Amino acid sequence: MTAPRELLAGLVDDAGLFPPTALPMDQAVERHRADVEAGEAMHTHRFLVPASRVDELRELLRDGEVFELGLIADRGGEGLAAVCADVATDPRLRLALLELPLAAFGDDEVIALEAALAELKDVPTEVPLYAEPVVQARPEPLLTALARHAGTRPLGAKLRCGGVRADLFPSSEQVAAFVTACVAAGVPFKATAGLHRAVRHTSPETGFTHHGYLNLLLATATAASGGQLSVQDVLETEKATELARRAHALSGEEAAAARRVLVSYGSCSTAAPVREARLLLDSAVKDH
Repeated sequence: MTAPRELLAGLVDDAGLFPPTALPMDQAVERHRADVEAGEAMHTHRFLVPASRVDELRELLRDGEVFELGLIADRGGEGLAAVCADVATDPRLRLALLELPLAAFGDDEVIALEAALAELKDVPTEVPLYAEPVVQARPEPLLTALARHAGTRPLGAKLRCGGVRADLFPSSEQVAAFVTACVAAGVPFKATAGLHRAVRHTSPETGFTHHGYLNLLLATATAASGGQLSVQDVLETEKATELARRAHALSGEEAAAARRVLVSYGSCSTAAPVREARLLLDSAVKDH
C-alpha cells in the first residue's frame, strides 16, 4: 500500500462552502473541526474560503484554535490585500495558499498575473499562489507568465474540472493537455470542482460526465513518468479495478513525482473521497 498512500496523502482540501454541498458557514466550520481532530491522512486540513467571507468565518472561531486557509480571491483584487492583512493579524488563522481566477484581474494572462502579484506584494513570499487561467483550454500563456515570475514566490496553476453547468466541465483532451503542459513546464497545479468521486462517471442527476480524482492522479503520474500510456486514455478509464491496479503498480518514486505536480484538489465532501479510496484500493489488494 506504500504507493497508494503516497499518492493520496494530503490530497483533499476542504471545500465545504462551495457547490454542490455549499454548507452554511457554521456547519462547514464544525465539520472542519471534526476532520482536523480525526487527522485523516488524505486531508490537507486546509479550509477553502472566499475572501469575501473571511469576516464571517472569524466570528465563529474559538480562541486557541488555528484554521489553515486556502483563500479564494472571489472578488479579484477588490479588498484582497486588506483581507490578507486581516488574516495575518489573527492568531486563529494561517494563510496556507491563495487561489486567483486571473479573469478577475484582466483578459491578458501576463498583465493579470502582474496585477495580482502587485496586489499581494505584502503577503509573505512563502505563501503559494495558484492562478486559474483566463482560458483553461489554452494553459500555455499562463504557464509562460508563471515562468516569468519564477523565484518571486511558489507559483502554480489551477485546473477547473467542473461546476454547476455542463460547459464548465473540460473534455478529457483539454485536461490531458493541461496536465501535460504543467509537467513540461515544471509548474505544479491544484484542481477544483467536479471531482466528486474517485473514478470517471456520468451523474444520473445532471447527465454531466465527471472526471475522477484517481483518474487525474494517475494521468498526472503517467505524464510525469513519460510512460507509454496515453494521458487522455487514463483520464477516460471508467473501470475502477483497472485504476486501482495502476495505483498499486506505481513505485513510491512515481507516486511522489505525481504529487509534486498535482498538489491537491478541493472537495465539497471530505468523507466521500476517503470512503471511496478505501473501498477501491482495499478491494484491489484482496482481489490480488
